[in-house]
Amino acid sequence: MKNTTIGFIGGGNMARSLVGGLCQSGLPPASLHVSEPDDTRRQALHDDFGISVHGDNQTVVDACEVVVLAVKPQRLKDVITTLQTRADDGKLYLTIAAGIRTDSLQQWLGGERAIVRAMPNTPALVQSGATGLYANNYVTNQQKDLAESILRAVGLTVWVTEEAQMDAVTALSGSGPAYFFMVMEMMEQAAVKLGLPTDTARLLTLQTAFGAARLALEIEEDPAQLRRNVTSPGGTTEQAIRALQDHDIQQMFEQALQAAHDRARELADELGQ
Repeated sequence: MKNTTIGFIGGGNMARSLVGGLCQSGLPPASLHVSEPDDTRRQALHDDFGISVHGDNQTVVDACEVVVLAVKPQRLKDVITTLQTRADDGKLYLTIAAGIRTDSLQQWLGGERAIVRAMPNTPALVQSGATGLYANNYVTNQQKDLAESILRAVGLTVWVTEEAQMDAVTALSGSGPAYFFMVMEMMEQAAVKLGLPTDTARLLTLQTAFGAARLALEIEEDPAQLRRNVTSPGGTTEQAIRALQDHDIQQMFEQALQAAHDRARELADELGQ
């Protein structure tokens, strides 16, 4: 990847996190280009990472082998349809815009293009992201490796074999950080009601969430077994788990993810027109 030129159309938070992760992984700043209309943001990218920055999208497309589409989904069509691209240029188009299907991107780009859809999540901002990836039929194995390497700079990556599965990825890991933030918020508030100072409740909540996630990643046991390991018969944890199950927390999560999944499909239909 060190000899590959990578360009970003859009210099927002996710693009910035990817640029930072790529630089930390050893990619030469000279290999990275970003087009960004905002003068202040563009200058900050250059000052912080030493990369090439531009005010024009076409300059980035012409200069790079990989073009990362990092603009908001609502703006993507307008941005893409102004670009001049060729099917035989061998470029990989990597989109991190949520909800836009590859057939829509193909149409806007003007035909048969190698496209990888990526669904990163906000922990990518601290190099702890989880990204689902899908490649269309024009993507070579080498290009798949490139796309994976770019997203691995900010966390874990997994491939899905069917594009429809990206809606489930969106519901699970794309929206997922908000679910955990909400759980942390509610645990903190409940602990305060039990008498803990707010700062103490917050610190214990955050470290508990971090420790539980790290334990689940590093120990070869599934979450159900890890839960059982903490749940002594007749103990405090058992009572807490029973209270959650009495309110059918499983069904609530199923409904939540289904709602996010359905909305992802709706947005793809709306934004892909």
